[in-house]
Amino acid sequence: MQTQKPSVSLIRATSYEREALRESLVTLLEPFGGMAAFVKKGDRVLLKPNLLTGARPGKECITRAELVYAVAQMVIAVGGKPFLGDSPAFGSAKGVAVANGYLPILEELNLPIIDFHGQRYQTVSDNFNHLRLSKEAMEADVVINLPKVKSHAQLTLTLGVKNLFGCVPGKMKAWWHMEAGKDANRFAEMLVETARAINPNLTILDGIIGHEGNGPSNGEPRQLGILAAASDIFALDRAMVEILNVPPEQVPTVAASQRLGVCPELAAIEFPNLNPDLLKIEDWRLPDKLMPIDFGMPRVIKSTFKHLYTRFIKEPMSVYARN
Repeated sequence: MQTQKPSVSLIRATSYEREALRESLVTLLEPFGGMAAFVKKGDRVLLKPNLLTGARPGKECITRAELVYAVAQMVIAVGGKPFLGDSPAFGSAKGVAVANGYLPILEELNLPIIDFHGQRYQTVSDNFNHLRLSKEAMEADVVINLPKVKSHAQLTLTLGVKNLFGCVPGKMKAWWHMEAGKDANRFAEMLVETARAINPNLTILDGIIGHEGNGPSNGEPRQLGILAAASDIFALDRAMVEILNVPPEQVPTVAASQRLGVCPELAAIEFPNLNPDLLKIEDWRLPDKLMPIDFGMPRVIKSTFKHLYTRFIKEPMSVYARN
């Protein structure tokens, strides 16, 4: 539901227990008109959690299964047809989900879970004339983005915008990490353009327990007690950096969204529940050291990757170069 001013709903929530979490989500979405404002009967609804890895269960580096369950139930209650999708950094979406305790909810709700496949989509941008994105995300009737609050060793924080990098199919992730090593700002702008292209109908951010320090997977759990929701993903990320007391210019995705004119000023955002000032975290731990986005990939590996990419993916690398 779009309003004249972007609106971000922020509440305190401390429990993943089913009934308590459902009540929290009802409160969270009430200012927008509830789930029915986003999902109509018969809609195919993509739920896009953060399914980074199955290697660190219990470290809170993926979206909690309990949150996905509660959101899926709300979608079903208004007549929608939810399915899960992601393109994890390591392993399959189902493998990562099962390793992190998703199997009971997948079986109970009969939720399909898919790995994403790519397709080229035209974009309107000064720097990108198209992006290869998940056709499943682009063709869903409704996209509900379900990120986790995390520190990130390359991008400082990963919030709503970064979570949609999961809608870039796996092989293309490797290309973008390699390409972005030349220009971190360009990588951040690509993430913003990806978010603009997918244009999630709703983002619900899992901040009950976050992941701080050397994220996205090597940090530690941190109790935050926060849930956030918005139809404007850029407004949500702007509100969250305020809560975590991190300057917007220090977070490449937020800085890029500001440069591209899609991020509202904090004063222009409505907060129908709690204001960010009431949720401020003064000692959120960022990574000890920021790493290059391309992981310092040696030249010989880059060369080999380019050869394999063009041979097996059958698309010239030049289509992703700056025009």
